[in-house]
Amino acid sequence: MMYDTLLSRSFSKHEKQKLRYWGLITCLLIALSFCTVFKPYLGPLPVLNLRLSIGAGQKLEIVNDTSSSLKLISGDDAVLKKNSALMANDTSSSQQVVKEIARKNDEPINNTSSSQEIIKEIIMNNTVKLNNTSSKQTIAGDIITKNKTEPVSVCNMLERSDFCEIKGDIRIDANSSIVYIVSSEIDILAASANTSWTIKPYARKGDRAAMSMVREWTLKMVKDHQNTLKCTQIHNVPAILFSLGGYSGNHFHAFTDIILPLYSTAQPFNGDVQLLVTDRKPWWVAKFNVLLNALSRYEIIEIGKRGESTHCFSSITVGLKRQSSKELNLDSMGDFRQFLRSSYSLRKTTAIKINNGGLKKRPRLVIISRQRSRKFSNIGEIAQLAKRLGYKVVVFEPDANVSRSAQVMNSCDVVMGVHGAGLTNMVFLPLNAILIQVIPFGGAEWVSKTYFQEPAKDMNIRYLEYKISLKESSLIEQYPADHVVLRNPYAIQKQGWEAFRSIYFDKQNVKLDLDGFRHTLLKALELLHQ
Repeated sequence: MMYDTLLSRSFSKHEKQKLRYWGLITCLLIALSFCTVFKPYLGPLPVLNLRLSIGAGQKLEIVNDTSSSLKLISGDDAVLKKNSALMANDTSSSQQVVKEIARKNDEPINNTSSSQEIIKEIIMNNTVKLNNTSSKQTIAGDIITKNKTEPVSVCNMLERSDFCEIKGDIRIDANSSIVYIVSSEIDILAASANTSWTIKPYARKGDRAAMSMVREWTLKMVKDHQNTLKCTQIHNVPAILFSLGGYSGNHFHAFTDIILPLYSTAQPFNGDVQLLVTDRKPWWVAKFNVLLNALSRYEIIEIGKRGESTHCFSSITVGLKRQSSKELNLDSMGDFRQFLRSSYSLRKTTAIKINNGGLKKRPRLVIISRQRSRKFSNIGEIAQLAKRLGYKVVVFEPDANVSRSAQVMNSCDVVMGVHGAGLTNMVFLPLNAILIQVIPFGGAEWVSKTYFQEPAKDMNIRYLEYKISLKESSLIEQYPADHVVLRNPYAIQKQGWEAFRSIYFDKQNVKLDLDGFRHTLLKALELLHQ
């Protein structure tokens, strides 16, 4: 009370207010000084140089890693030990290694038979080591270093594709199928000299037959010295390296395994990207030239020829991003179909809607014709039936001229055909168009559903199907009535895909029962009224 009296006598009201302000400023200065002095001791501990190794002989692997800090984790032994971490200090470089190994004894983590998408990332600022793609092994980790000028890489392992996005000094040796990642960081490479892994840049992982026809590429980290591969062509745009191997000769697989994943990978670059193809097929490039030019404004490079130049980039994606395990599917099929309409200048956006009264416009029906197998034996009679019901009919056989196929398919309201690659052209149909899939005899419902029925829904295409009976199949003329092919197709399926395909797909033609099929055509007309 005495001090308050003295203050009130010594200072005016205005002077006391100024004194409080100066006191507050003094406290802030003291706090700031405290933080500045003790900041080095308050920050988080650096986490550096987490290194992982896997066993040899895997599809994507690390080799020649002799670091004493490496740990081997295999599928049945992969375990997550919670609340357990290994930390080691490097007193010469003030670096710390932190590892955490988590263990689950009874749950396989990387099971390729699962319907769930498997995504594993390895992220690093200076270097990268890729984990195992084996169905019984998994490794995940982060490799982080301080030097921001060193290579940056992110490798993703999806259910149907592997791809790596790399930034840094990248040099491609086409003769040996090696992508070199050059680093000057001595500390990293001293412990893991010439670390490398392999990848097949084709988006149908898990299909052994397809992947056996894909060239394998090695991604290899090397030190920057005089013996490093010298650049002969330097590119100032990012690159995407992918394969034209596998089943690329099949129209369906060309879209589901290459075109759609390539769109997902290249579209974010808005054309400012260099496409590199391995397992070169000049006819394939010519067939899809319109789409390739729409994705990249640069001439495509068919890499892999002997004596080819050393191409150098500062950024590259090796492999394609296949977002979904489904066939003919993307997260944004609407955007992809708009991309197709723009690329091929397709005018029709929506199928016709038939009015109940007034002037009626006849809907356009395209019948997809086949010449080798699964062809309509009575295609002329089918066309006449459709005309009597009110359709304008076009009989069309797709070929290598994709532009022409796109125009024909986009002009129709209903398309019908026997299960086969030609139905892939439904990607060019207008919205609310109708797909009628004729399913061959022999139990092909499962593949018909996976390849075309489910994708049609994602494209806003209405779907109908007609399953032929034995009397509509040409197989009845090739086998006796009591033969297992006719009596028990399931027994043939159990022999494997090749046995099934060679009979029910390769040897079978279709003669539709017009009375039975009439109801399907009428159902399509009913949908066009809605």
